[in-house]
Amino acid sequence: MLMCVTASHKNATFDLLERLSVGAEGVAARLVEHHECVSGAVVVATCNRFEAYIDLDEPVTAAASVAFEAAAEAVSETTGIPAEQLREVFDLSVGTAAAEHLFAVSAGLESVVVGEGEIAGQVRRSLEAARAGGTTSSELERLFQRASQTSRGIKNRTPLGRAGRSIVRLALDLAESRIDDWATQRVLLVGTGAYAGASLAALRDRGVTDVLVYSPSGRAEKFARSHEIGWIGHDDLARTTGEVDIIVTCTTAEGHVVDAELLRAGRTAVAADHRARAAAATDAPTLSLVTASDAPAAPEPTGVSALVHDVITEAAAECPVPHASAQLVIDLGLPRNVDPDVSTVSGVVLLDLETIRIHAPLEELQATEVARSIVSRAAQKFAAVGEERSLEPAVVALRSHVHALVEAEVTRATARGDDDGSTARALRHLAGVLLHEPTVRARNLARNGEQAAYTTALQTLFGIDVPQTPAVVVPVADTDSAASAS
Repeated sequence: MLMCVTASHKNATFDLLERLSVGAEGVAARLVEHHECVSGAVVVATCNRFEAYIDLDEPVTAAASVAFEAAAEAVSETTGIPAEQLREVFDLSVGTAAAEHLFAVSAGLESVVVGEGEIAGQVRRSLEAARAGGTTSSELERLFQRASQTSRGIKNRTPLGRAGRSIVRLALDLAESRIDDWATQRVLLVGTGAYAGASLAALRDRGVTDVLVYSPSGRAEKFARSHEIGWIGHDDLARTTGEVDIIVTCTTAEGHVVDAELLRAGRTAVAADHRARAAAATDAPTLSLVTASDAPAAPEPTGVSALVHDVITEAAAECPVPHASAQLVIDLGLPRNVDPDVSTVSGVVLLDLETIRIHAPLEELQATEVARSIVSRAAQKFAAVGEERSLEPAVVALRSHVHALVEAEVTRATARGDDDGSTARALRHLAGVLLHEPTVRARNLARNGEQAAYTTALQTLFGIDVPQTPAVVVPVADTDSAASAS
């Protein structure tokens, strides 16, 4: 039996999701070790959700309650969050509902930005992590493979996911009203994962060409060469923050990479350079500095960007040289990459995940309804196939039993001189005819949840004990385009 416990942007605070993300890596292993009825676990942890998908050996309803308690305890032990608090937040889905939930998540239907493209890759990588940790199971493999297929089907059959929807694109949309020309913006990208690639693509779509990348883990040069942009090392980080117009952070590094002290140090260094150049250029005419008040008036913003517009306008009025307008800091990291104290620096506007989430656009109702219909059908089919598979060992046992009897009779007939094989052909045909109806009935009984009646009948009539099959890992095709975990 499958079950899922979920904390997401819909039922949990951003602070709680951040705390869950810190300890997410070890949760799956702890779940599998925590209770004997748990045969597998996969954890999906992104910037807006924490979910644990659990495969239970016990098909009874009571097992879900036991596993829910085990999940709360295991997550608590790994993250340090009290189990009582987790029980109040976690939503529980069991069986077909758990499958339908994962399919919706993978398709972006449960995301802040409905239809976002990154989540399918995040779900796929969660399964890969479970494989590497040895915590997956054959049923979880089947579940996540079907989720991947459903996500691709929705992308191909609906408008959702076709417009490059993502958190970073929404953040850039919110800042649009105060940026006259994206091509003039200088950007520092912090992070080199797949999400950094998605962020770079979103910036380039708007015409940004001047991008530098910094990596806390030292991978900036490799990323820069593969994406044909510039890169900086740690020694240049502070100064660069003083030179750029936009900072986008999307790294998995723990701890704050950008804070107020760093930004102030960068501005101090850049201002010192300006003064030094001005002093050296004694023959040069007096510099004329353009301020935000001298710039052409931007059109009046409307919709969700109005609040961000007001904040940026205020910041621009206070912003000192070298920036002629507000400096935008977009924090897409979880845990946070940016210390909230950057908002105390004059001219800085911080857009973090919590702020971005507040301004997420409404769903496109028609496309979403079609997508959810696809998800529902896929979940029902997944459940039906799962029920049928549950009786596969019984069907195999029956067929093996009958074919063994037939082959024994064929051997005796051959020994009596049946050299033309007609008796063997007749016996094997009869076996096929006899086995057809029990095989069909097995599928029907399984779909109705009556597996026990079938296995009991085999034991009663033929003395067949149905064996338990071991878990088998089924590889998932790596065909999803991935952006990264945020």
